[in-house]
Amino acid sequence: MRQRVIEAALACFMDKGFAGTSTLDIASRAKVSKRDLYLVSASKSELLHQAIAERVGKLRPPLELPVATSREALAATLAAFGLAVLNSVCDRTVLALYRFAAVEAENAPEIARALDALRRDAACAALGRALLRAQADGFIRQGDPAAQADDFAALLWGDLLLRLVMRLVDLPHHAALERRSQEAAEKFLTLYGA
Repeated sequence: MRQRVIEAALACFMDKGFAGTSTLDIASRAKVSKRDLYLVSASKSELLHQAIAERVGKLRPPLELPVATSREALAATLAAFGLAVLNSVCDRTVLALYRFAAVEAENAPEIARALDALRRDAACAALGRALLRAQADGFIRQGDPAAQADDFAALLWGDLLLRLVMRLVDLPHHAALERRSQEAAEKFLTLYGA
């Protein structure tokens, strides 16, 4: 039942927007009673957050990265992590969530906040831990690992996410995403190499 409600909620929000969707719409689409709906979630906002977390969570990059034993291994780890991030956000449904968040920013800013929090949470923490270890092992210069992780994300994305959300470019093929993640890793190590 929970999965049906979450999927129905996401579909309703995408079709009608946050303000235009009622809990009755969600319950009807999920074929459950409103009472059952409230067993899954206490509010429409919470249901939206659960739906976003569920969808994005299925595509989340690894939460622990392997310990790099050399600069080359660190480059490979960064490239693999970058590719996982790119693949997760370049999923059509996730891109639709970003577009939805942009459209609903005035009426429901919590959508963008929830999506941004999910994007930055555990995966970024895992990258920060890997960078801290790489600093300790002398593969990169000392510095704030969170700021370094943000710099890696900037090198990885550039303006691609904005261009995808605005439908200015098509979804890149896997080979293009691999190349982009490898280039980001190389640029990062040029910028922060010890």
